[in-house]
Amino acid sequence: MASPEGPGPCSLYIHIPFCAGACDYCDFYSIPVNAGDPRLGRYVDALLADGEYTLAAFGITQVPTLYIGGGTPSLLGPERMGRLLAGLRALLPAPLPEITVEANPESADGPFLEACREGGVERLSLGVQTFHEPSRRLVHRVGEGAPLPEGLCLVREYFGDAFSADLITGLPGQNGEALRKDLEQLLSFAPGHVSLYALTPEAGTPLVEDRRFTALLPPADEADRLWLTGRDFLEQAGYGQYEVSNFARPGRASAHNIRYWRMENWLGLGPAASGTVIDDRAGRGIRYAIGADVDAYLRASVGDRAPAPVPAEGGVVSAEALDSLTLMQETCLMGFRYLEGPDPLLFVRRFRRDIRECIPRTLTRWRDRGLLRPDKIALNREGLLFLDPFLTDCFGELEVRGGDWFRSFTEL
Repeated sequence: MASPEGPGPCSLYIHIPFCAGACDYCDFYSIPVNAGDPRLGRYVDALLADGEYTLAAFGITQVPTLYIGGGTPSLLGPERMGRLLAGLRALLPAPLPEITVEANPESADGPFLEACREGGVERLSLGVQTFHEPSRRLVHRVGEGAPLPEGLCLVREYFGDAFSADLITGLPGQNGEALRKDLEQLLSFAPGHVSLYALTPEAGTPLVEDRRFTALLPPADEADRLWLTGRDFLEQAGYGQYEVSNFARPGRASAHNIRYWRMENWLGLGPAASGTVIDDRAGRGIRYAIGADVDAYLRASVGDRAPAPVPAEGGVVSAEALDSLTLMQETCLMGFRYLEGPDPLLFVRRFRRDIRECIPRTLTRWRDRGLLRPDKIALNREGLLFLDPFLTDCFGELEVRGGDWFRSFTEL
């Protein structure tokens, strides 16, 4: 799908699908390993080979952000993480990107943090989730809450405030007082960024399948109140909400995630990773997904396991075309999560129409309800609470109005 000049800037996401154990609420692909598992080293080799292949196949000349997530990337340890970062830096075109690495505070020791810093990592994303020990035990969260402060102190020593921490609201056994203590304890380490997620029970996870867990979850209204309490606490502490679940001090927003919300290009490497590459001149794109199977990924040859503009049949990579209507819907889906809204210049460049022409009834209706920003085509702070019904209105209007636009668009 790449144009002759290449697709333009592409962020890079690398999935590390290894964890020390499985938390009951998690539906991300990961497998349990220990530090001596030989697949860890082989996996680094495979990622670097696939990175070289993929960047060349798509003709990538700009990589503005690199995000290494999981799973638990800190389980790679310092040597393997250092080797991965050095290999990536050798592959990536200049200038080097913002690099983020996910880690759990209890497994991010001094040598690992030093390897990250020496490898060019600019920020860490830490999976704290909660300090509240009863809630951690109830969802089988890996690790205990007691060592978390020591880990956060160490991260602060190496990275200052250039780290983000995740917290979850609505956990079993959690109440307003437990959440307040979580927030106070976390903010005592002054992270630059906080992600506050409302627990979403996902089908197939033990949290949903085992009724003993579901009976311990707070009622829906109480879960909503908990998240709103957390939002207000963060805002009062100087963390501005810039996306549905993300809050940052000035200058500490995640550049990588903003590219997702603006629906810009990204490539993914590793099992269960995906990528989306868009041809803005045609208003269409391609999305690929890599199979969620570490062992199959390691067995396959580079050309079979790594993405390319048109993935080969029979490999571990699958692809789908994104037509103009689908791409416009997804641009709205991602863009309206962001407090700035969809990028209006990118929207016009990609679809040759102003977004206000595409969903005028929806915008009028939601503006009349006081849920849009006066200065942006974007939901305001309260409007973000109703993102799903807003998007339902957007999609319905796009489907009604879009057919004639896109027929004429593809004929140009």
